[in-house]
Amino acid sequence: MRPSGPATMKDVAERAGVSVPTVSRFLSGAARVSEDKRLRIAEAVADLGFTPNAAARALVGRPPQVVSVLTGDTSRYGYAETIRGVEEAARAAGFVVTITALDSAADEAVAGAVALAMSQPIAGVVVLKFDAAGAAALERLPVWLPTVALAGARERGRAQAVIREEHGARLVVEHLLGLRHHTVHHLRVPAQGGELGRTAGWRAALRAAGRPVPEVLETTWEPAAARRIGHLLAERRDVTALFCGNDEVAMGVAAGLRDRGVAVPRDISLVGFDDHPIAELWDPALTTVRQDFAELGRRGWRMLAGRIQGSTSTRLVSLNPDLILRASTAPPSAGRTAP
Repeated sequence: MRPSGPATMKDVAERAGVSVPTVSRFLSGAARVSEDKRLRIAEAVADLGFTPNAAARALVGRPPQVVSVLTGDTSRYGYAETIRGVEEAARAAGFVVTITALDSAADEAVAGAVALAMSQPIAGVVVLKFDAAGAAALERLPVWLPTVALAGARERGRAQAVIREEHGARLVVEHLLGLRHHTVHHLRVPAQGGELGRTAGWRAALRAAGRPVPEVLETTWEPAAARRIGHLLAERRDVTALFCGNDEVAMGVAAGLRDRGVAVPRDISLVGFDDHPIAELWDPALTTVRQDFAELGRRGWRMLAGRIQGSTSTRLVSLNPDLILRASTAPPSAGRTAP
């Protein structure tokens, strides 16, 4: 049974079968809580809809100079750069940024992360909606809390800043078709829900050009998995141009092709996405789509700052990525065959 009024820390403790100090330690992260208790508390927080009152207190009196970033895998280039953009812009405005990592999209993990972030007296939240965990966290945030989503599908009722992946994918396809490739194959990375804009843009550009749309190839985010796909693609004579879901995946494919004696771009032209710092140092240097993640973070901060001050005039900010031409693309080889 839910309490008749807003759930309290005591309600959470009773539901989880632990003490109130244990719930407090879980929410603050000040001390380690056993895995069994952590899961029980997170489940109780989700069941009761518990919201720590520190964030609510931000609405009373002088707003705190703290904002929270909810994010998935901070080791990935795009995540890290976006956080850097948020943090630098917020710091310049006199704010402190706290970062709460989302370990998974499981209900209890997301509930625990959101509860931890809101246990601090925050003025607002930036959610990196690059994956399923970010999307789930966004749904759990109260509507009264100033919030901005970065990336992902359009969120009704939320402020959001995005990079137009469809535009970048169209530039890739137009470039490769301009080199006289008959079509462009696509190696897709996992999406947080629905289809990534880069995949939708690739498909739309091929259809607009009247070219065949090959079956989408699937991979994980791990370059090692892409390397194994490179081994398989080396045997396919119909693949002359490959658009990869990100740069690390493209590098993995290139390694797999090289293992089998297939050269980039002599045999297969290769394009990535993101413009990872290593892309221009790769051999051959990788043609890619540059996403300015740091600018995405800065734009997100500006939107959040406006909401903290009471402005809701801007709902959506869109940034266009750029195609960066390097050495990994060339006209198709006579040794490869078009369908």
